[in-house]
Parts: sequence; structure tokens; C-alpha cells
Amino acid sequence: MKYLIKKPDTFFNTLNEDINAILQKSFDNIFPEYIFHQELNGMAMPVDVKEYDNEYKVKVELPGINKEDINVDINKSFIKIEAKRETEKEEENKRHKYHKTEFRYGNYSRTIYFPYEINTEKTIAELKKGILCITLPKLQEENKKTNKLEIKD
Repeated sequence: MKYLIKKPDTFFNTLNEDINAILQKSFDNIFPEYIFHQELNGMAMPVDVKEYDNEYKVKVELPGINKEDINVDINKSFIKIEAKRETEKEEENKRHKYHKTEFRYGNYSRTIYFPYEINTEKTIAELKKGILCITLPKLQEENKKTNKLEIKD
């Protein structure tokens, strides 16, 4: 019997792909694939995406990351959030060794696609207690109601 051995660096990527494939088969109509996209070369950041009649609300969990270390690029059809968390600087005269560390340092990246165009000029973002809250109003379509056109002599 042969065993499939996966290296730790590829294990999570393939596990993520397997889970996505199962979810797409089951829930593709409810949660289209294009809404969520995770950059695999950076670390993932947890997000909540809610859709309302006139807007989207996105919450991103970024504990311990300063406002200056967050970059948000916005387009009419997607938003890309990048963040960086650097290791803490050691004090010169204090030596230490880690017994255990679970903090994650490095670059975080996440891209979220929207099925309806967003109004980039009215989008707002706010960082409170490690949660980045972004409100993205939908671009309003032209008024679709019909008007009676008066014909002049």
C-alpha cells in the first residue's frame, strides 16, 4: 500500500483547493467562486462579506496591525486588501528564546470580487480594535422606470 505524503507548505494549499471544490459543487449558486479570492503567496486574513440592497459591508480581521501597514486598492468590481505585520524588535540587552510562538508575521493579502459594480468614490474604511470595516455602496443603475414622452405640435 502506497501512502500519499504531502509537504507542510503544499498541504494547506491542496487542502484549501479540495475544500473549495466540494463547496463549489454544493453551494455554487449561493456563493459564486468569483466573490472570494485568496492570494496563496500571502497569509490569509479572515473576512466577513455582507450584501445589502444598496451596499456591501466587508469586515477584515487584522489584530495587531497598524493603520499605516494596511493598503487597500479599490476598483469598481473588486477590492484588494494588503497588510504587513513585522516581528517585534528585540531589546539590545535582553536575550531570550521562544518556547512557543503562534503569532504570524509577514504579508497578508486578500482580494474580494463583487457581482455588482461599486461606487469607489463613496467607499469608506475604518479600523477599530483590529477590525477593518469597509462600506462599499453599489453603483446605482440608471432609473429604469419609463416616462411618458409628450409629443409637441
